Amino acid sequence: MLVIEMNTEEKIKEIINKLRPYLIGDGGDIEFVKYEDGILYIKMLGACAGCALIDYTLKDGIEMAIKEEVPEVKEVVNIS
Repeated sequence: MLVIEMNTEEKIKEIINKLRPYLIGDGGDIEFVKYEDGILYIKMLGACAGCALIDYTLKDGIEMAIKEEVPEVKEVVNIS
């Protein structure tokens, strides 16, 4: 059986794609910017960009989901 190992960036992008429909459902979106030195840089778009609850969505939702699957990620930072 052939097993293909995904690198960290591919894993992150896969998780972001799984989270995307929930954000789109609320009028927002998420864009992968880069992954560097354990920090994931993303850009929140649409309704998410101006939402008062963006910090909760980012830290309690997105960051927690990504860190659970990819423990190499130390932090998720939104670039506005």
